[in-house]
Amino acid sequence: MGISLPKFKSEIWILAGGRLLSEIGTGFTLFYAPIFFVNQIGISSTLVGLALGSGSVSGVVGRFLGGQWADSPSWGRRKTLLISAAISAFADVFLVMADNFPLLVVGNILMGLGVGFYWPATEAAIIDLTNPEQRNEAFAVTRLADSLGLSLGVVLGGALIANFGNYRALFAIDGVSFLIFFAIIYFAIAETYEFSSQSTAASSGWLLAFSDRTLMIYVVVNILFTTYLSQVQSTLPLYLKNFAGETSQGLSEKVISGLFSWHITFAAICQLPIARWLNSFSRMQALTIALIFWGVGFFCVWLIGTSSYPLVWAILALGIMALGMVAYTPSASAFIADIAPESLRGVYLSINSQCWAIGYFIGPTLGGYALDQSPNVVKGFWLGCMASIFLGILILRYLSKVVKSDIQDNLS
Repeated sequence: MGISLPKFKSEIWILAGGRLLSEIGTGFTLFYAPIFFVNQIGISSTLVGLALGSGSVSGVVGRFLGGQWADSPSWGRRKTLLISAAISAFADVFLVMADNFPLLVVGNILMGLGVGFYWPATEAAIIDLTNPEQRNEAFAVTRLADSLGLSLGVVLGGALIANFGNYRALFAIDGVSFLIFFAIIYFAIAETYEFSSQSTAASSGWLLAFSDRTLMIYVVVNILFTTYLSQVQSTLPLYLKNFAGETSQGLSEKVISGLFSWHITFAAICQLPIARWLNSFSRMQALTIALIFWGVGFFCVWLIGTSSYPLVWAILALGIMALGMVAYTPSASAFIADIAPESLRGVYLSINSQCWAIGYFIGPTLGGYALDQSPNVVKGFWLGCMASIFLGILILRYLSKVVKSDIQDNLS
């Protein structure tokens, strides 16, 4: 039986289509930037990891302002999304020119700021445009657009590098994709939320959110998830290039491109079926399933560096991690939608998105440092990632009890 498309308002599909276009540009750069700046420009893995992580530091600022502005009658979802696209396009100007560590940092700081503005605003808009029963699939659709765009970007970017060897052109195309996204938002998306004169003051909104016990516990485990995602996107490509196989001979850029194309394409194929399957579980159960996928995936990554058949384990690892990703992303956003007061959706989603900023700072920085160590340390790093899922499972079990307790308190 085929998977039918869900019935959403047209704005959901327009947002998803615009996101797909911008993610094509991101796919051009995300997986190839570490290889380019380490192997061709000559910046160390540690410094490249720090530069990539600097985008997450600015992303904290972007997410803070993005969540606050998304809830503000003076700004709203639409204006915040426009600012996001403009800043992201400007960031690529610096990445095109980057031939040293400072320029690489500036480009990543601006890109992190743009991404920070994007996520709270777009997820708040999705909540505005859907009812609770639709949200798991609505978030899955936007993640599907992400995955399809990244897949196309990785394939096209790999082809461009294989034929012309021009990494810098990838950053230029990425900038153009953000300009197209800006135009789509400007001409096709109206403000999605009707603000009232009784909107919660920004300072009160943050105080209410930070005093929400359920949200604060969730933040801890969400940082684990986002750190895992960042490892796949920033650390794993360089690991495959320099450490795959018993003799650490590594894989070629063409093979790595094919592997990540498989990873993203498989994620896109599984996104809606997995989202619908997880509708029969609680949010905490769905996130636990996602952690199990990640743990198995990290074990397979360790085998990539110790096996005589690294390509086989790489295919399996990236396939399992795709399942972990598609189980995590819609369930996490839908959980925030469940617990966020209507007038504070931007603030709650901003805090949720801050986890991505923190995870994407920890992941590249920690992964870059690990890759500069001995091969045994590098390969053991992935076993450490696998072991960390048990901490996540314990936190989710505790959070499930907290959620049930809160529901009982509200009923009594």
